[in-house]
Amino acid sequence: MNWKLAICAGAGLLLLGPVVGLRADTNERQPQAEAQANAQADAQAASQVAAQASQAAAQAASQSTSLSTSVTSAQSASELSAKAGTKSEIQVGPKPEIRRVKLRDIATVEGVRDNPLIGYGIVVGLKRTGDSQQTQFSTQTLANALQRMGLQIPVASVQIRNVAAVFVTATLPPFAQPGTLIDVTVSSIGDAKSIEGGILLLAPLHASNGEVYAEAQGALAIAGYTAGSRGNTTTVNQPTIGRIPDGGIVERNVPVDLTHLQRVSLLLRDPDFTVATEAAEAINKELGLGVARAVDGSRVEVNPTGIAPNGIPPLLSRLQQITVPVPPVARVVINERTGTVVMGSEVSLGPCSILQGSLTVNITTTYQVSQPAPLAKNGQTEVTSEATVQAQQQPAQAIKLNEGATVEDLVHGLQAIGATSRDIIAILQAIKAAGALQAEVEVI
Repeated sequence: MNWKLAICAGAGLLLLGPVVGLRADTNERQPQAEAQANAQADAQAASQVAAQASQAAAQAASQSTSLSTSVTSAQSASELSAKAGTKSEIQVGPKPEIRRVKLRDIATVEGVRDNPLIGYGIVVGLKRTGDSQQTQFSTQTLANALQRMGLQIPVASVQIRNVAAVFVTATLPPFAQPGTLIDVTVSSIGDAKSIEGGILLLAPLHASNGEVYAEAQGALAIAGYTAGSRGNTTTVNQPTIGRIPDGGIVERNVPVDLTHLQRVSLLLRDPDFTVATEAAEAINKELGLGVARAVDGSRVEVNPTGIAPNGIPPLLSRLQQITVPVPPVARVVINERTGTVVMGSEVSLGPCSILQGSLTVNITTTYQVSQPAPLAKNGQTEVTSEATVQAQQQPAQAIKLNEGATVEDLVHGLQAIGATSRDIIAILQAIKAAGALQAEVEVI
């Protein structure tokens, strides 16, 4: 008798049974009692192998790993009977490797950074969607601009429906030289309805020290709009914020001298002692032992003496290309404004039970007119109100999470009970308070 093992990966089904065939044997005949004994022995062996196979299938279903089982198609009955008393061998796939990233993606060089700029200006050319007359600084700004051009007009006579006062912001990148073009963002600060189609007049951009480092001017690109009139309007996105690509020009640079650096310090964007130590070891392996050391969880110092014959820039280029293993962070990010929840794969959950129910209270006010009967002498018509309160409470729905539950288990469980994003945020905060969520919860 031959045996065959059938595996259905999609349904999680594993079947083991004999293949019955007909054999014509005219020379020898076994007695009926001997045939029954052989059949019973075969049935016992089949039951043992089937029990062992079902036990292996149950163990494989309880683990969230990829299992691979190989069975030789041409095996005799004696070989399967010998293996029936031992456990099946299951090969577990390798664990996923830790993500490796370049230093340029997780660290910056100390002293090499952006500088924010801010300025004030006016946007003109609007289609009666600018500031109203109550916005006095817009009127004063337009009058001052006209005065600088030689026009003397009274401030009270200025109409500013086509003008909007704005703040202009930009970022001055490191090593930017005079003449470098940068993007600027324009934001309305008055009561303008929209700055769509407007043009920003020349506006100086200042740094925190009060010095002018750039100037901005140009036509705005708006990602939204407002349409309608007399209260019937439709607004899409933010029509009071615009952007001018390459609308700013750098007038003076921020000097950064790299030639006299005694130490090159790399600052991690996300402080982590493990990543800082791994970065120092990777740099020492690439450039030489004792070159780099981790000062703390966010700083790695590199001594450029003897390893930078061509200067600091080529050394920084080599440092930025070094790859470092970065372990995933167990973090849950919650945005309560939009109801968005983002959870990493490393978030682990402890055993807990979740009961979730909802209570809805509806208060409805109905107005009725009460008037006296016909021909009544002392009657008076009055309007009365009647309030109706209805409370609906749904039965609590339960979720049970065992030890080692994953984020996928939690999400599937919450979706099964019909929880909304708001409910999920409240449930996650409750799980964190109960101590069953081993992760950092960040609310943005």
